[in-house]
Amino acid sequence: MQRRVVVTGIGVLSCVGNDKETFWNAIQQGKSGISRIEGFNTEQFSVKIAGEIKTFDPEKYGVSKKDARRMDRYLQFAVAASSMAIQDSALDIGAEDLDKIGTIVGSGIGGMWTFEQQHSILIEQGPARISPFFIPMMISNMASGHIAIKYGFKGPNYSVISACATGCHSIADSYHIIKRGDADVMATGGAEAAISPAACAGFANMKATTSSFNDAPEQASRPFDAKRSGFVMSEGCGILILEEMERAKARGAHIYGEIVGCGMTADANHITNPSPGGEGGAAAMKMAIKNAGIVPEDIDYINAHGTSTPAGDKAEILGIKSVFGKYAYEIPVSSSKSIFGHNLGAAGALESAVCLLALEKGIVPPTINYEYPDPECDLNFVPNVAIKKDIKYAANNSFGFGGQNAVIIFKKYEE
Repeated sequence: MQRRVVVTGIGVLSCVGNDKETFWNAIQQGKSGISRIEGFNTEQFSVKIAGEIKTFDPEKYGVSKKDARRMDRYLQFAVAASSMAIQDSALDIGAEDLDKIGTIVGSGIGGMWTFEQQHSILIEQGPARISPFFIPMMISNMASGHIAIKYGFKGPNYSVISACATGCHSIADSYHIIKRGDADVMATGGAEAAISPAACAGFANMKATTSSFNDAPEQASRPFDAKRSGFVMSEGCGILILEEMERAKARGAHIYGEIVGCGMTADANHITNPSPGGEGGAAAMKMAIKNAGIVPEDIDYINAHGTSTPAGDKAEILGIKSVFGKYAYEIPVSSSKSIFGHNLGAAGALESAVCLLALEKGIVPPTINYEYPDPECDLNFVPNVAIKKDIKYAANNSFGFGGQNAVIIFKKYEE
């Protein structure tokens, strides 16, 4: 019999809260964290808004000033969120078999700020002035590396990079590692801090991000709404502690929920556009449901990928309809990105935290800024106000550039 996997710790950093409680309060209240960009001068930029984390002090989470100078912002996020998740899980690190604890934390983009800053130094001051820490500050696998080094975790350690599906893929891989017995505990999720000049310009010039709400930032991210015009980039980090269920029970751990199924597929269609009919996402949903040993009608809530792009939202809804048929109109489907924007590689991890808290609290969070119905997106998007609902199974959808799809199904914990 394969082992069961539960979640015993949650650590989050986002533009709506740097701890689990503040984060969840903003989610259930539908309080947007989108605002004008303060990290750089946006005068020449068409997009001037994002989901920035305004108040973050790495020292608060055990990262010294010296270490912080040698870590890109996304790495600081990863170490901070892992610290919160481990504390939340009540793991006694000193008493654990560290060979059986692993780490998979990915980033869709990695150290973008570091890359830009060091390139400017190269051009302006020459190659001799490039920092010797440039490469380890920038590369996308270093989040897992820093966490493992900090705590001495010697189990499986690597990073997943699958654009906006990174967080979900990381959690899915960690789930399978524990399930097959290669580790007992995994710290997993995604981290992103790419609200930089080049990244913002790149997304804007490919018409992926919205420039229509620079004067009304909180209204900008509007998944499934007829006036949606692109996503709003944000930064953040979500880390979960996954654990083999019997050991979690034996140590009296608080269990947020159980992971019961994952689906991973490819669109094989286009570098940025999803399959028009949402076929790839639908296949991942079907796989996750099958692997969970349930039927579509068992799903009580879908946390949609829902980025607020015209093509992406439409494709996801078509995919949901193809999987759930008439039942699709009964399932609450909401997008957390309406509240905290699109965290790129961290999105799936933060949205997994939303799913777990929704299971525990019996509350379906809303899709805010839903004002103008789109006849092609006509499901129950929990518009603007959260609802109370007993949730047994929640599905989290994450889809990334390159046509990479990941779906995770969480179940309310039952012994």
